[in-house]
Formats: sequence, C-alpha cells, structure tokens
Amino acid sequence: MSAAEGTGALEKALDVLDAVGQAPAGLSQAELAERLQLPRTTVYRMLGTLTARGLLRRDPLRRVYCLGMRCFEYARSAFAMPDLVAAAGAELRALRDMTGETTYLSARDGLEIVALERAAGAHHQRSNSSPGQRKPLHCTSQGKAMLAAMPADEREALVRELPMTAVTPRSITDRRRLLAELKATAQRGWAIDDEENVLGVRCCGAAVVDAAGRVRGAISVAGPAFRLTMDRLQLLGPEVADAARRIGAQLAPDAPPARSGDAQPVPGDWAFDGALPVWHEGRLWWADTLAPAVHGADAQGDRVLARLDAPINALVPVAEAVAAQTPQGWLRIAADGSTSAWTQGPRRRLTAACRAKDGTLWAGFADDDRWGVGPLEPDGSLRAAWRLPEPATALAWQASEQRLLVASAGSGALYAARPGHAALQRLATVPKGSGLLGGIAADDHGGVWAALRGGWSAVRFEADGSVERVLALPVPCPTAVAFGGGRLWITSARESVSREALDAAPWSGRLFAA
Repeated sequence: MSAAEGTGALEKALDVLDAVGQAPAGLSQAELAERLQLPRTTVYRMLGTLTARGLLRRDPLRRVYCLGMRCFEYARSAFAMPDLVAAAGAELRALRDMTGETTYLSARDGLEIVALERAAGAHHQRSNSSPGQRKPLHCTSQGKAMLAAMPADEREALVRELPMTAVTPRSITDRRRLLAELKATAQRGWAIDDEENVLGVRCCGAAVVDAAGRVRGAISVAGPAFRLTMDRLQLLGPEVADAARRIGAQLAPDAPPARSGDAQPVPGDWAFDGALPVWHEGRLWWADTLAPAVHGADAQGDRVLARLDAPINALVPVAEAVAAQTPQGWLRIAADGSTSAWTQGPRRRLTAACRAKDGTLWAGFADDDRWGVGPLEPDGSLRAAWRLPEPATALAWQASEQRLLVASAGSGALYAARPGHAALQRLATVPKGSGLLGGIAADDHGGVWAALRGGWSAVRFEADGSVERVLALPVPCPTAVAFGGGRLWITSARESVSREALDAAPWSGRLFAA
C-alpha cells in the first residue's frame, strides 16, 4: 500500500468514527455507507477493525454501531485527569440524588468543553449529553464557569478567539455581553446556561479549581427548562459551587515536583523529529528522522554532519562513526560528514537499537506475526531472545545492572531483560496522559531516564521502577535522552506540535543539554 493509499484509508476510518460519534443512537452499516458515500464492503472492513480495537461496539439488538469504551479511555487519558474524574464521582452522584437531574463533569479542550463523566437523572425526560461530546465554551454553563475562573488576561485572550456562533436563538454572540456575564459569574461563583446550547434545557455550572489555583474542569446540573426554572437555578447555583470546591480540595498538587530551568537549548538548527541520540567518540550523534540528517553535538554546539535521501530508522555507533539504517540500507557517517555503505548491519528493519559495553548490538524488530528483541549474530541475522506483543520503540543497556532496558511506546511499558533469562520484568508503566514513552537511557547510579513525548518532561525511574524525579522541559515533545560528557542530552520534535503550542514553545525541535 502506498503512503497516499494508507492516508486515504485512515481518513475514511476517521470519518466513520466521526459519523458514529455524532449519532447518539448509533448508525447501521447501511446508514454509514450512505452518509459517507463509501462502498458497503469498505465500510464493513473498517467497522470490523474499529470494533476489534474497541473504538466501536455493535448493538446486536438494534444492529447499529456506537462508540466503544476505548474512545472514553482515550478521552480521559487525553486530559490527564484520572484524579479529577475519581474526585468528582461522589459529588456528581450526590448532586444528582439531591436534584433528580443529570449532572456532568467536563474539561476544556481549546475553545470547547468535552464531557468526561455523567450521572444520569431520575426523570424519563432529562438531559442526555454523552461522555466525549464536545460543546462550545461561550454557550454552556461549564464553559462560562471555567472562563470566569481563569486569570483575566488568559480569559480575555480566549474570548477574542471564540467564534461566538449562535447555537440557539438564545446563545450569546456579542463578546462584550459575554465578558460582562463572565464578570458576574466570577463574583457569584457559578454560571447559567439559559437554553443557550439546547432549546428547552437549562444548566448551572461551577469551575473546579485545584490547590494550585489551576482550573481543572467544571461540573453542572442540567435538565428541562420547565423543571429547572430560573428561580430554582438561583437556589441550586451555590450548591453546585460548593460541590466544585470540594472536588478541587481533593486534587493534590502534581507529584513528584517538576524541576524546571535545568535543561538549556544547544546552539544549532532545529529538527522536524529529533531522535536516536548516541554518545560516541566524544560527541553526541543524533538524527532528524523526517528531514533526514545526522547531527553532531559537543560543548561548542550542534551542527549537521550529513543530510540523507531517505528517512532514518536507527542509529548505532561503529568504529569512529555511526551507522544509519534507511529503507535503502545502512550508511556509515563519519565525523567529517562523509558517507559510505555499511554492510555489517542487520538486514531487517529495526524498531530500536543500542550497543552494550561489550559491543553487542541489541535490536528490536518484527518477528513473524509478533515482535522480537535480540542480539545481532555474527552472520548478520537477528535472534529473538524475547518476544513482545508490540514493537520495542527504544532500547538501552544498563551496565550497572547488566541488563537490557526495553521501552514500548504503545502501552507505555518499560521492561528489564537479562541475557540468559527468558522472562521480561516490567519496571514501570507510563500512563498515556503523562506523555508517550520515548527514548531511554541509564545513568551511572542505577536510574533509568525516559523522554515523555507530549508530556513536556523527562522522568527518572529508580531501579525498582518508582519515579524519582521529573525534569520539566520548555517543549511539548521531547523524544529521547542520552548521557555523555557529563550531560544529559535531550532531543525534541516540532513536526507534531500544534501552532498554538509552537507559539508557547518556539524551541521545539532543538537539542537540549542538562
């Protein structure tokens, strides 16, 4: 399959998810094929794959497809707020029991709110928004409550960006009027949605603010306007605000405390996807895997040594140089930037690689229908010493423990493997909300460092897998770490960073040293 065909198939699958997500009652295979103008056989294959992965589920009675539980797991991980959901559960149920109406917990995502949790009301006719549903900030009680609780400069900047679309005839579409209402909301501590998002439905909401003063989300009570009269909302508002304060009081400050200011950008060019750092021959070698280039860095700075014609899969040290694996084969890159073919590398495409102190090259690779990790044999073949259900995305040799460290970004699992032992020991699991587990490195004191892609940080694990330290970084996507020359080196990416994040993190794609 070509890259264009793969992208087209992915877009079709996402269209299927979007269509099902916008249909609370679900959609049948025939309805999806008609709505998306796709062949029924194509829709059938995509539904099978999405259902197998848990992104969709099939209702056997109504013969329709609805969003699966994996979508809700992703939603919660995306906001990195499992503590918020846990803290809010009892308060949502208590408010539901007190009012008989449906209660909600939501968080902000850009200019929208996303529902994280719901406690359904007791009445047959009730508010029925689903977890995962998105709504505008400016015409919901939760959105207005979160805006009102923000610092004034942040609130005004967000209001300037709001589209102010009229969702119903009662929606506020004038920014000055919205700012005036937000000022009143901030003074009383709770907000009102007077049929502004759904005609016939009223809500009152309050922001959840943690001990550090950060707005973490909002809760609300919603129901038909004939039951939630404006007089009743005036009585319910303080109760909702008190519940939100109790939730916020349960949210402990982030732990462990992050250390900021230690990592500094190294003078040099940025990369689209900086990765694969290797300390070798007194310098750091690393690669831009997308705009293919091999860099060299030392105390004087960072510079491009060689630009290649194909994406880089792996980078390993060889005598006085490094070897880069590309789809066309292995290339040897010397310190002066000269390149030549390298014929001693593995013939399989690698997912990760590292060299041990004794010179053994360890690699991760596809092994039939599974994934393997093993050493390079003298004849150039790879032997799977351990098998995994997913690819190994980073490897590091830990000399102090005489073991191989294996990272799998898909599940966030960090393993330890001892040569001669068949079993893998799981050291730690990184929650997806903390960032995608990136490249790893071992320090001289038994610790393991890992970059958290999307998590703005690098983290150090003790030998037993417990988190000892978090190093805060000024970029959202650190990709890998390496030790050398008395420094911790950190590569980063900018290719997947949003424009909004790039404005806040202009050093994205640079090499850092700590």
